[in-house]
Amino acid sequence: MNYRMLRYLLGCILLIEAILMLLPLAVSLILHENVMPFVYTIVILLVISTPCVILKPKNTQIYAREGFVCVSAAWILLAVFGALPFIFSGAITNPIDAFFETVSGFTTTGATILPAVEHLPKGILFWRSFTHWIGGMGVLVFMLAILPSAGGEAIHLMRAEVPGPTKGKLVPKMRQTALILYGIYIALTCIQIIALLLCKLPLYDAIVSAFATAGTGGFSILNESIAGYHNPAAEWVIGVFMLLFGINFNLFFFILVGKIKYVFKSEELRAYLGVVAVAVTVILINTYHTFESFGQGLRTVFFQVSSIITTTGFCTVEFNDWPVLSKTVIVMLMMIGACAGSTGGGLKISRIMILCKNIVREIKHMIRPRSVNVVRVDGDVVPDETLRSATGYLTVYILVTIITMLIISIDGISMETNLTAAVSCVNNIGPALGEFGAFGNFSPYSDFSTLVLSFSMLFGRLELVPMMVLFSPHAWKKR
Repeated sequence: MNYRMLRYLLGCILLIEAILMLLPLAVSLILHENVMPFVYTIVILLVISTPCVILKPKNTQIYAREGFVCVSAAWILLAVFGALPFIFSGAITNPIDAFFETVSGFTTTGATILPAVEHLPKGILFWRSFTHWIGGMGVLVFMLAILPSAGGEAIHLMRAEVPGPTKGKLVPKMRQTALILYGIYIALTCIQIIALLLCKLPLYDAIVSAFATAGTGGFSILNESIAGYHNPAAEWVIGVFMLLFGINFNLFFFILVGKIKYVFKSEELRAYLGVVAVAVTVILINTYHTFESFGQGLRTVFFQVSSIITTTGFCTVEFNDWPVLSKTVIVMLMMIGACAGSTGGGLKISRIMILCKNIVREIKHMIRPRSVNVVRVDGDVVPDETLRSATGYLTVYILVTIITMLIISIDGISMETNLTAAVSCVNNIGPALGEFGAFGNFSPYSDFSTLVLSFSMLFGRLELVPMMVLFSPHAWKKR
């Protein structure tokens, strides 16, 4: 373990967090609100990070072990220090609740312990939504984009942070790949802000809503989420952009460079859009009698399906009141998730495709033991390593979800609520069913359960392995 390089990287991350916190500080300043919560936090971050960054190590090698540990430790530290503005401002007085809220922001989960948000200072609400935008693409990807010294070994950082069964570079240099990804991310965010302004949303509301959409997070500044705007045009815009941010960002790059055939070739994209179409159709038929018109029903159902499959968590309707079939589809969408390489959570469409195709291969092998069968995605053979990784991920995913549900059950809340709360946090979704519902919050849970759910969100955002490596004694050995 290269401890000095680990210290340096974590110092860079905290320094970046201090710089990013200048934006909500400026918002508070413009709106004549108390800026001291951000000032105190920035000073603390600078005091801790500056010595770490100045003392740059001679050995800058980053291997897989350092990559996993650095990413996991960075996300925990980001949440710990990111919670300080909530505590200093008095918005959230309980440190564990503040940690939960910040973890929920950075992991783009959108679960909250706040029963009401509209009375909070706008600077604090801006930071709350901004954490979604920061965490959506990944803060280490951002670091790779701005640090000129990010070498070839930085691929280990990106592999540990970027979601999906496979990771790679768009272009030969890691820094250029990071710049391209963030360029696409920023461009889509700006386009959505403009679109929401055209829908007559105030500038502040358009920005924070775009932040939450881009990161597929779901924090809203209204207690009734997006339903509070009573703006059908804005619902369509946010619904479409949620769907866009759930697509693999590599496909946007291919569109930019004119390789449209790769977009049409993508089996994952076709499956993703197919699942959305089927889910919208089933739920619309099942709930049609609850809407005043077909247009209202289509808009509401599409918005909710787009929100859940991309694990955004915005709501325009209390889907907890829907028929059992519709609620079952919602829970399935929670687990399926968006595309690999997007800002969405869940199991990922590509991983489910690989698992299903591997099952078909095993069935063929049982029928004809001597036959040679391979799993292909987009015409390319999927390596056995990826197949094993997908199977292992599913196993650990189920175990983490079950363990989370069992632990939080000690609070005596209903099984439906605990199950969907565990699924919601592990998949980074936000809303749950049962006692909480689409517009509810997680405040009924005890401090211990809140802490467990916080780490479940981190496990889900980092796709389990990095967090497991962090807590493994073998990861901290020098050799």
